[in-house]
Amino acid sequence: QVHVVESGGGLVQPGGSLRLSCASSGFTFCSYLMSWYRQAPGKERELVAGFTTIGGSTNYADSVKGRFTISRDNAKTTVYLQMNSLKPEDTAVYYCNARRGLTRYWGQGTQVTVSS
Repeated sequence: QVHVVESGGGLVQPGGSLRLSCASSGFTFCSYLMSWYRQAPGKERELVAGFTTIGGSTNYADSVKGRFTISRDNAKTTVYLQMNSLKPEDTAVYYCNARRGLTRYWGQGTQVTVSS
């Protein structure tokens, strides 16, 4: 059975940091491209950061470049999103995604709220 579980969200002040985690099981983690998406109220889900190759190449949304960093630990079957210098516009539900070919797995999401 596939499990994709995000954690680490919460309320943080502008300029603060959070580290999201996505623990996965039930599939061959190391062969999947892992990504983080987010969805703010009234907006479409958007790609925040992701691995574009199994070798570790990454891409980021322009709005988070230089502030967010995606990483993965294949031994722990976990992907992380380090978020620094957070802004109110980063407020959203953050989702973890695993993709291989046409197969996609999603987590349930974790809420990130940036507010003073």
